[in-house]
Amino acid sequence: MKTKPLPNEPQPVNTAKSQALYERARKLIPGGTQLLSKRPEMFLPGQWPAYYTSAKGAVVTDLDGNEFVDMSICGIGATVLGYADPDVDGAVKAVIDGGSMTTLNAPEEVRLAELLVELHPWANMVRFSRAGGEAMAIAVRVARAATGRQMIAFCGYHGWHDWYLSANLADDAALDGHLLSGLAPKGVPRGLKGLMHPFKYNDLAGLKKIAQEHGANLAAIVMEPVRNPPEPGFLEGVRQVANETGAVLLFDEVTAGFRVNPGGIHMTLGVEPDIAVFAKALGNGYPLSAIVGRDAVMSAAQDTFISSTAWTERIGPTAGVATVTKFRAKNVGEHLQRIGRRVMDGWAAAAKDAGLRVHVDGIAPLGHVAFEDGPNHRVMRSLFTQLMLDRGYLARDGFYAMYAHTDAHVDGYIAACGDAFGIMAQAVKAGNVESLLRGPPAHAGFQRLT
Repeated sequence: MKTKPLPNEPQPVNTAKSQALYERARKLIPGGTQLLSKRPEMFLPGQWPAYYTSAKGAVVTDLDGNEFVDMSICGIGATVLGYADPDVDGAVKAVIDGGSMTTLNAPEEVRLAELLVELHPWANMVRFSRAGGEAMAIAVRVARAATGRQMIAFCGYHGWHDWYLSANLADDAALDGHLLSGLAPKGVPRGLKGLMHPFKYNDLAGLKKIAQEHGANLAAIVMEPVRNPPEPGFLEGVRQVANETGAVLLFDEVTAGFRVNPGGIHMTLGVEPDIAVFAKALGNGYPLSAIVGRDAVMSAAQDTFISSTAWTERIGPTAGVATVTKFRAKNVGEHLQRIGRRVMDGWAAAAKDAGLRVHVDGIAPLGHVAFEDGPNHRVMRSLFTQLMLDRGYLARDGFYAMYAHTDAHVDGYIAACGDAFGIMAQAVKAGNVESLLRGPPAHAGFQRLT
C-alpha cells in the first residue's frame, strides 16, 4: 500500500494516540465503542481519529492535537446547534450547581413538555427518556398497550431493541435493506417471530398488503416521515391506512426532528401522527428523548410499567428547553437548510469539475453523496475520508448541518472536496484507487470486530 503522499499533497495526519487508545478499547469494550456509527472502522480503519480532547462550534481537537472542522455526521446528528453551545451549556452548568438529581422532580420537564405540546398542536401528552432507541421502545409499548394488539408494520431503521430486531427472526432477513444489513437477532426471543412486517418507503401498496393480511392485529405503523422526499400522496395514504385499521401511526423523528423547523419534519410535510419520537437534536448532545402524542394513545402508558430513575435527572430537560428556545429564536432550521444545500450543491459542482460521477440526495440538513466511479462506493468514500483528513476535515459520504457551521467552513470544505475529487478521478482513470489508501477501506454496514 502507498505510504508516501502524492506530489503537492498535505502530509498524512498523525493519529497515533487515538490508534493506541482504540487498541486498548477493543480489548475492554465489546465492539470497541458504545455506538456502531462511531467505530473508527466505519470511517477509516487505522487512521480515523477515534477520540477527542475538546470540541467547540464546528471544530474538534483529537488526542494528538490535530484540529479538524467537522463536516461529517457531527455528533451523529445530536449537536444541531454545534459543539459546546454556550446557551445550552450555560443552562446545564447552572442546574448542575443547583443539583441535578434529588428525591423531588425537575420542574424543567414540565416546561419542556409544554413547549413540545405547543409546537405540536395535534398532541397533548409527553413522556421523556434519555436515548432514541429506548424512546422508540417506549412508544411501541404504548401503542401495543393502547390497541391491545401485537403486530407492527415498519419502514426504516429504529434502534437496537428486541421489538425491532425480531424482524430478522423471519426467514427472509427482513431488516436487510433497512439502512443496516446483517443485524443478527441473537438473544432476541424466538417467540417474537412473525410480529414485525417491513415495507419500503414510498411503497404504499406494500403497506396496504400488510394491512389486508394483519390489519385486525396491527398495533402500529412505525416509520421515519422522511429520508428522501415522499412521493405525492404517500404519507397521506399511510395516515389513511392507520385510520382504517385502528393502528397507531408512529413517526420516528429521532433523526429528522428539529432540522427544518422547530419540532417535527412531519409538520412541514402536512401529515399528523398519533405519536412522534424525538431525540438527538432535542438536547444538543445531552441525553434526552421525548415521546409526544395524543392523550387517547399516551394515556395507555399508565396501563403498563414504563419507569426509570435516569429519566428524572435535571440536565436532559434543561438542555432540551435551552435547545428548543434557541432553535426558535435564531430560526436555526433555515440556517441548517441553507448550509446543507450549499454542501450538496458543492459536492455536485466539485464532482462535475473533476469528472467524477456522484449521486447526491437526502434532505438539505442531512445530505448524502454516493460515489459511482471506481471499484465501489465503500473504497471511494474511504479514500475521500483519507484525503479530507489530511486537509483538516472530518468527512465521509454524509453531512449533518449544525448552526455553528459558517459559510467560511463550507467554502473551505468545498475547495478541499474539489482537490480530493480531482485526485479520486485521476485514480479512477489510472485504476489505482485502492493503492492510494494507506490502510484497509471502511466497513460496510454491521461487521463484527475480531
